[in-house]
Amino acid sequence: MVAKEDDAMNAVRHVEELPGGIRAIDTRTAGMSKVTAGYLIEAPRPALIECGPALTIEHVVDSLHDVGLDASDLAYLVVSHIHLDHAGGAGDVLEAFPSAKVVVSEIGARHLVDPERLNASSRRVYGELMDSVYGDCTPIAEPRVLGVGDGEQLDLGGGRRLDLLYTPGHAKHHIAALDSDTGALFVGDSVGVKMPGMQTIRPATPPPDFDLVLCHRTLDRYREIAPERVYLAHYGAVDPPLAALDEADERLRAWAETAEAAYQEHSELDHVADTLAKRFTDELDPDSDDPEAKDRLELLSGVTSNAAGFVRYFNLRAEGRVTT
Repeated sequence: MVAKEDDAMNAVRHVEELPGGIRAIDTRTAGMSKVTAGYLIEAPRPALIECGPALTIEHVVDSLHDVGLDASDLAYLVVSHIHLDHAGGAGDVLEAFPSAKVVVSEIGARHLVDPERLNASSRRVYGELMDSVYGDCTPIAEPRVLGVGDGEQLDLGGGRRLDLLYTPGHAKHHIAALDSDTGALFVGDSVGVKMPGMQTIRPATPPPDFDLVLCHRTLDRYREIAPERVYLAHYGAVDPPLAALDEADERLRAWAETAEAAYQEHSELDHVADTLAKRFTDELDPDSDDPEAKDRLELLSGVTSNAAGFVRYFNLRAEGRVTT
């Protein structure tokens, strides 16, 4: 009994109260704090936005139980996209909450029903991290997967809803969610990352789907919405929201200009990555005493991964195969 109580207290310590009946749940991705957030919207039909990878999903499930959700309570799990740090534990969440449905872009829905290709491609990308950080995504029965398009809504009850937006750029299967009650916009990776120990927002530009033009269009759309709050998956609110969106746009332009100049000199990935690493040494706070700051950043938006996304994008652009 003592062990179970200790486990419960540990889970509660990973839950943060936010304005408007929203709670941030630390998924404890890679065993670190504040890498990936899940956001619980408390409503007659509760919704969880993001769940993190399969290997640490017990932190999320335990936290949901500890804040009072019974197995039949959760209505929706919304995943911004199907990368495993966001959606890898979706099947496990739905097993723990058998009344819930997972909400995902209609473009990515089939990969949650049959995740064999998703798991295989993730294993190629992540290598040994697949077994130490992420884990395989488990199949979800097709009736429990709700593929959505731009402008669709989720009725959470009591007059509260989530407006779902198609927001490509980081990934072609990326969506965002706007909370009608609070004006909070949950943006996944489409704005970038800013975790503890970071001074600025860093863009997240991984292959294979990164599209620079679409990233900027998505940021423009967010600014037109003028949200009251912007919540990153990695990690938490960025304030003030419009200034943060401007910063994200400016940083993305700076990264793209630096990457392209390096690419024009020499298109090898190592050269582009080295150039980016030298140019953007200011993103980590030199005065931070957070021992996990550098590891978080490398895991979620490492320079090599971002460089690989730019190189692939520039190659596809030269072939006329990207958005103009």
